[in-house]
Amino acid sequence: MGWRRTLTALLGTLAMGAVLVIPASAADQDAALCPAPKKSLRGLWLASVGNINWPSAPGQPAEQVRAEYRGLLDGARRIRANAVFVQVRPTADALYPSEFEPWSHWLTGEQGKDPGWDPLAFAVREAHARNLEFHAWFNPYRVSKQGDITKLAPNHPARLHPEWVLKYGDGLYYNPGVPEVRAFVEKVIVDVVRRYDIDGVHFDDYFYPYPVAGQQLDDERAYKEHGAGFPNRADWRRDNVDRLVSGLAAKIKAAKPWVTFGVSPFAVWRNGKTDSSGSDTAAGIETYDDLYADTRKWIRQRWIDYVAPQTYWHIGFPAADYVKLVDWWSREVRGTGVALYLGQAAYRIGSATSPQWTDPEEMPRQLRLSSAVPEVGGHIYFQVHSVLANPLGFRDRLSDDIYRTPSLVPPRSAVPGWGRPWAPTAFVARADGGHQVRIRPTGLPSAYYAVYRTERRGCATMLDTVRADANGGAVFVDRSARPGVTYTYLVTAVDRGHHEGPAGKTRPITA
Repeated sequence: MGWRRTLTALLGTLAMGAVLVIPASAADQDAALCPAPKKSLRGLWLASVGNINWPSAPGQPAEQVRAEYRGLLDGARRIRANAVFVQVRPTADALYPSEFEPWSHWLTGEQGKDPGWDPLAFAVREAHARNLEFHAWFNPYRVSKQGDITKLAPNHPARLHPEWVLKYGDGLYYNPGVPEVRAFVEKVIVDVVRRYDIDGVHFDDYFYPYPVAGQQLDDERAYKEHGAGFPNRADWRRDNVDRLVSGLAAKIKAAKPWVTFGVSPFAVWRNGKTDSSGSDTAAGIETYDDLYADTRKWIRQRWIDYVAPQTYWHIGFPAADYVKLVDWWSREVRGTGVALYLGQAAYRIGSATSPQWTDPEEMPRQLRLSSAVPEVGGHIYFQVHSVLANPLGFRDRLSDDIYRTPSLVPPRSAVPGWGRPWAPTAFVARADGGHQVRIRPTGLPSAYYAVYRTERRGCATMLDTVRADANGGAVFVDRSARPGVTYTYLVTAVDRGHHEGPAGKTRPITA
């Protein structure tokens, strides 16, 4: 009976004018997908603090906030980005309903005010609809950019637990040296991991606050209570941050093994003059000594899945040369299994602060140089508006040249693959405005599919990626097919760790 159902389905499909898949053998796949497409993460930061990117202003109507976000994602797709890093917890408050922290005033205009909808659920859904990875960006310790605790929402944990809080400079911070703070921050983040379909948890460069001239961070009480065994306060502070990073890493993997955890630190771990194993730099800030973040240790212990140092200086900058930093970080990740992405200073393009940033070739030159380094797995740009505004034509350079073809995110060794995805079945039919490629899953569930196209027996090039729907299938429409040209399509399945399986191949079809 099974063969009769199969035959009936086959005849029905052919009656619709479709072409059924011919699974590619290993040899066919190697020939069809030559040369192997380079894989690279192409990310954009979307900052909510200070309304830098999204939402663009506090208290806007919900539909305006949603429309802004869709516009940013559409812009990301036009330059063929494949990941967004969205700040969802800017100042110990939330852009999502939380039982632990109040709603963010950067969203509603009033901290604790319920907007009546869930921006994070919306943001994840819209990103995935465009097959963009969604990384939830958290700031672990910053409570407020102003120093008056009474201006926080009445139910803010900082007001309920003032013993957790340090006032420093113009702001308020949770004290990393208080064990209850660490437990609370972990609880807040793991709650998001469990409730939302995010692809990653992301920290930026803020751990202990950046030094303020003429001020000392007053954590004496916590040091006396919890610093036993650490005669050096700096070592104790680093241990506090280590415990947060290692503890959170373990909890994320226990909750959802496919969710990545990464950090984007200030790019100078230590200067070479401070530590012979540091970078050949002379920066005024050193992450290890000033922010108490031992990012190199986190790589060596494999507590993080990727590191994205903020290499925000031009090539040849005397205090922190881009080239020297790329070399140092590439050596640090080599052989560890930790991915390296580079934070790129898109916000500096066109800036008159130095002649190098008024040169339209500075950023493309950085990308060419670093992309040739085997350990560099991609780039993340700060920030989305700085790219989409097209400074010195950079957005156009990305879409027309540097990123002229799509790219898959490189597989992450720390993310399990649960077996290589199977070749999907697919068929292609003529449709108004293009060829419609319908994809059906086989074997284990896939996160998305990559669609390739070839003419005659030439090498296939990737057209795009498409997210799997709730049933595991997908539909892709090729609107760039030229009349009279015969095409063959190849489709591969890709899992949450970006492990790509073999290709299923359609019969040729003429536009």
